[in-house]
Amino acid sequence: MEKRELEELRDRVPCAAVLERANFAIDLKQSTRRAVKYRRGAEIVIVIHEGRGWFDPLSDAKGDVFSLVEHLERVSFVEVLDHVASLVGFVSNAPAWTRPARAIETPASTPERWVKRRKPWPGSMTWRYLRDDRHLPEAVIRTAIHLDVLREGPLGSMWAVHRNGEGRVTGWEERGPEWRGFSAGGAKVLFRYGHSDALRLCVTEAAIDAMSLAALEGARRDSLYLSTGGGWAPATDAAIWLLAARQGVLLVAAADNNAQGDVYAERLKAIAAEMGCDFERVRPDREDWNEDLRAQLRANARSGPMS
Repeated sequence: MEKRELEELRDRVPCAAVLERANFAIDLKQSTRRAVKYRRGAEIVIVIHEGRGWFDPLSDAKGDVFSLVEHLERVSFVEVLDHVASLVGFVSNAPAWTRPARAIETPASTPERWVKRRKPWPGSMTWRYLRDDRHLPEAVIRTAIHLDVLREGPLGSMWAVHRNGEGRVTGWEERGPEWRGFSAGGAKVLFRYGHSDALRLCVTEAAIDAMSLAALEGARRDSLYLSTGGGWAPATDAAIWLLAARQGVLLVAAADNNAQGDVYAERLKAIAAEMGCDFERVRPDREDWNEDLRAQLRANARSGPMS
């Protein structure tokens, strides 16, 4: 097959078609217009570039529709071509996004864009989202503002910063009533809430969950609550290794209570074994820590004040 024919075939078959044929399902809660998450058991594939590209957040695997078939099926390139060709005309069930696409911000660097945004304040839209929608205690929100890890995002959303080991802003998690994503042009490393010198490292999958776990535990002085932002980039891996290299560290896998969370936990367990530090797996009773926090508040409200 000539190069022109290969390119035409690549353009005619989206990655979604391959995944749906392979019995992957869309995780709509964890998806955005620009990054659609597919799951099959513990396996995860994120489709990007309007369906023309993909990556595995739990490994370094990525590419186009051809490499996706090769990644899933472990077959020769000739068989890959046959497989892709059989999907020409396949109609996928990819979601129709109603939120307008965001304009790509190019003039300012990632740290500059972060600095220009206001911090939340009592009564602001972001403050109300965190307190009223996500039920974070005001004390936790105030501490996060003091640590300079939150910003006001558009339309009442929250920005939760990721920084590298030198404290440089690399990007931020974006969460709101009708939006979730990661900063355009940014890079996931780690969101950090708590004491930087703490030796108990609690690794979650989202900044909201890191702060929720802190709330549930009373923000322990010995703990640093971390979020990978739902991915596992090489920079994230390096940052965790650096933190785990300190004497006396306890590495706590506080990932979600599901198959993906178990995969994260195994990665952290391997790092702990390699570094010779202690390891612990803690699970929320529900799927994530924010759900546990909200359930606890509902239970407290039903029980009423102690007599």
